[in-house]
Amino acid sequence: MYLKKINGARIAHLPDGRRMTQGDLPPATTTRWVASRKAQVVRGVLYGLITQDEALCRYGLSEEEFLSWVAAVADHGEGALKATHLKRYIQP
Repeated sequence: MYLKKINGARIAHLPDGRRMTQGDLPPATTTRWVASRKAQVVRGVLYGLITQDEALCRYGLSEEEFLSWVAAVADHGEGALKATHLKRYIQP
């Protein structure tokens, strides 16, 4: 069996017992960002699967955009990443 050489961890163990691999991350060509894909990228960075800089480069995200995803998840959970629920979580 041949294992492709990659930088960083191959598997991240999530707090709920699930495992996340590099294959669980969205493809680099992703242009339509739904909440589940945003959450996968945030989880990948938070649990050490990829670095923040690598995620920004791979997905063409700005640092501000990515940090807003992280803040939304930290403050309100993954539901805050949905575009239809965004108005609920914006501070006036």
